[in-house]
Amino acid sequence: MTIRFRTASAAAVVLVCGAAMLSAGCGRYSLGSLKAAKAFKDANSAYQQKDWKKAADRYEAVVENESALQTSPAFNIAYFFLGNSYDQLYKPAKQGDAQNDQYIQKAIANYRKAADNITDPKWKKSSLEYLAAAYGSDKLNDPAKAEPVYKEIIALDPSSPENYLAIAKLYEDSGRYDDAEAQYAKAKEVKPNDPSVLAALAGYYNRQGDFEKTIDALQQAASLEPNNPEGYHRVATFYWEKANKDYRLSPAQKKEYIQKGLAMEDKALTLNPDYMEAITYKNILLRLEAHDEKDPKVQKQLLDEADKLRNRVIDAQNRKRTGKG
Repeated sequence: MTIRFRTASAAAVVLVCGAAMLSAGCGRYSLGSLKAAKAFKDANSAYQQKDWKKAADRYEAVVENESALQTSPAFNIAYFFLGNSYDQLYKPAKQGDAQNDQYIQKAIANYRKAADNITDPKWKKSSLEYLAAAYGSDKLNDPAKAEPVYKEIIALDPSSPENYLAIAKLYEDSGRYDDAEAQYAKAKEVKPNDPSVLAALAGYYNRQGDFEKTIDALQQAASLEPNNPEGYHRVATFYWEKANKDYRLSPAQKKEYIQKGLAMEDKALTLNPDYMEAITYKNILLRLEAHDEKDPKVQKQLLDEADKLRNRVIDAQNRKRTGKG
């Protein structure tokens, strides 16, 4: 789960602007604070208009005003928005261009200053997340520098599974599979009853080609939401993919996986008889089973049942298209 961010929301800018202006108001007798407040307001306006160069210029005026930063610490948030303005100016496709490369280095420097100077925990964490993203695979692709930043993020909030998932993906992308698995396990440890964490763990095992662990994680996730048909359907899709694409399976293994997939879809359909995705995949699994069935009578039964399910999906699609459903 690589953290990727683009632009901070306009609402966030307005809230931050208000906080900084209030802080400046408390030091209204400081000419430096008043100048910083004016520059900050102009910078936020340019930022909201996506005029990144102007925004960067105005945020620079804020952070260069040391007296304002000292008397009104809320202005330290300008480091974050200055970093993000430069981040927006950076184009990965132009890597190697001197000015373009300077933009990402300035983004990194200011995200770092934001993380070091902002006291608000949420903005501090956001600064570190954007800093880590700057070292990500779609930008500088420097996992060695991203790793300590992710560790800082974890230290800020060790109870958040998302933080462990982020560094786990970093390790996985770097080929450090033992470290990656340990972090996925840590995410599960801090929040064992989160289906999304188990789904992420299942995705990791699937990418590693460990089918049994993949299914185990998916079934655990489904059991946490016993009234949600999507969990059972998700398990079924993995059984279908394995049976359909793994030509190393013996006929007996293939049949076993098909039948387990059908059982999962039946659980999903028990909870929601009109769950079209489950009906569709049950149809596909039945046809896959029929393809290898040697008994003509059993084969016909399987195909007849599959046809009924297929027709239900077609009828539902037609009703939706004509507005009658």
